Amino acid sequence: MKALILVGGFGTRLRPLTLSVPKPLVDFANKPMILHQIEALKDIGVTEVVLAINYQPEVMLNFLKDFEEKLSIKITCSQETEPLGTAGPLALARDKLIDGSGEPFFVLNSDVISEYPLKEMIKFHKSHGGEASIMVTKVDEPSKYGVVVMEETTGKVEKFVEKPKLFVGNKINAGIYLLNPSVLDHIELRPTSIEKEVFPKIAAAKKLYAMVLPGFWMDIGQPRDYITGLRLYLNSLRKKTSSKLASGPHILGNVIVHETAKIGEGCLIGPDVAIGPGCIIESGVRLSSCTVMRGVRIKKHACISNSIIGWHSTVGQWARVENMTILGEDVHVCDEVYSNGGVVLPHKEIKTSILNPEIVM
Repeated sequence: MKALILVGGFGTRLRPLTLSVPKPLVDFANKPMILHQIEALKDIGVTEVVLAINYQPEVMLNFLKDFEEKLSIKITCSQETEPLGTAGPLALARDKLIDGSGEPFFVLNSDVISEYPLKEMIKFHKSHGGEASIMVTKVDEPSKYGVVVMEETTGKVEKFVEKPKLFVGNKINAGIYLLNPSVLDHIELRPTSIEKEVFPKIAAAKKLYAMVLPGFWMDIGQPRDYITGLRLYLNSLRKKTSSKLASGPHILGNVIVHETAKIGEGCLIGPDVAIGPGCIIESGVRLSSCTVMRGVRIKKHACISNSIIGWHSTVGQWARVENMTILGEDVHVCDEVYSNGGVVLPHKEIKTSILNPEIVM
């Protein structure tokens, strides 16, 4: 079985982290975002993953070579010379996806994090006999999204309503699809949208079905949603494999700590924190709702909340970092400095406080 992951473009919403690596390689809960998806696909028997990409394919492939061997799964790239939207890449990768077996293939958006109930999706797809299955998730504010209107009992999709003014439903496209090879006949090789052009046609032919996603879902393509996604992911881990979470007198709530990280005396860590490989957390540090990536050093009595600390950065003694502060790679926050929502580009030293959210070039 095969799968295509829509990797897409520059990851501007997650800058400055994406100035160092392509977005799918940004760490989420101590492993690259895209690896969460590749592992889930491998677990249900996918043998080849095609990455649809238009930016830095060699960086992606070099990085994923190791994982190809570890997971024994084939990973290839389908490179766009111009952005092709969400459907064009399927037409471009047609020869890689069709192997003559007639088996359906998965398509995933690379920003989506969930429990990936892919096995259940295969079962659902086989049961309805349609041409395409999409995963939908319930949201509190459907007016911000494109809503999928469907029959509750069968899951048959009736129509899509973009950002509805009046309530038509609360289920939105979750960015996980299972498609028969025949779907590729509906897609031309040009910039085109699977949500706005391809799916409505299949729905009109009454061959599109939607399955409601059990468990959590988040598009983690921007910082605030990344932090929310981490909370949901760790909560799900607590229910499924709580042995992966840290425990001890200094841990509060759900926290994941890499085995090579070192934590000093008198710290209070959590809830909803990820601490990456090789990190050094000195004594008396307070961390909550944040990600501390590989090789970071947090000095004594620093306090970090609702923030992302990029690779190999340093936060000084008694510093306070909060309110969606994002430090790019190798940023050094000096002692006793305060950052309120600063977005700091890589390789900078911050000597004075950032009192209001701003970008530090």
